[in-house]
Amino acid sequence: MLRVRGVTIGYGSEPVVDGIDLDVLAGQFVTLLGPSGSGKSSLLRAITGLTPLMRGNIARDVPANDVGFLFQDDALLPWRTASQNVALGLVIRGASRADAREQARRWLLAMGLSGLEDRYPRQLSGGQRKRVALAQVFALKPKLLLMDEPFASLDAIVRTRITADLITWVEREQLTVLLVTHDIEEAITLSDAVYVLSQGPRGRIISRRDVTIERPRHVIASRQHARFGALVQQLWNDLDSTPAPRAEVPQ
Repeated sequence: MLRVRGVTIGYGSEPVVDGIDLDVLAGQFVTLLGPSGSGKSSLLRAITGLTPLMRGNIARDVPANDVGFLFQDDALLPWRTASQNVALGLVIRGASRADAREQARRWLLAMGLSGLEDRYPRQLSGGQRKRVALAQVFALKPKLLLMDEPFASLDAIVRTRITADLITWVEREQLTVLLVTHDIEEAITLSDAVYVLSQGPRGRIISRRDVTIERPRHVIASRQHARFGALVQQLWNDLDSTPAPRAEVPQ
């Protein structure tokens, strides 16, 4: 579904990531795990075509219309209701307004937002806004979903609940997903494979770990799985193998 070969991305002459190779197979959930400043988001934007490459090649087996993108911040228009925000992309794609409204209603219901269709983003909690954003993306039926730390701003309880729902939706829709995160437990809970990116600048892939926890997945059960703790330790060791430079204490 997605192949990245020898990709180097930079701003000016300084590479942010250097020589990146990774593969995402159809129906696979892959995570790119790395510390802040390692270039994870830059690589994701390059895959969408928003950031140019210095070197290398990115090949997708799906057209741009079949790629969904979930951002760190909610990409909701504040002057549109939840229903109108979800319906907008469908209308742009050519759906009638009536059909777009009905599909928006169904997705908001699936996201647990029944009764909130006519609320504006300012009238919703952070978790509710994130569910609207998910409905907005899922309504377009993407074949490849790219996610840029979408749940980083949520509290632990809301994040766990949305993660559980995301697993259900991704498995039901048989989506192919590439997630970037700095959260080791999130990476293991969601993924079939985890690529570890070293500390930047010149971030590079330093390991790939397969997650052999069976599907369908459940958030709490996955974290209690016999292999979970060992994977946490392996990924932490991988990240710790290229520690960030330590700042000197002023004298």
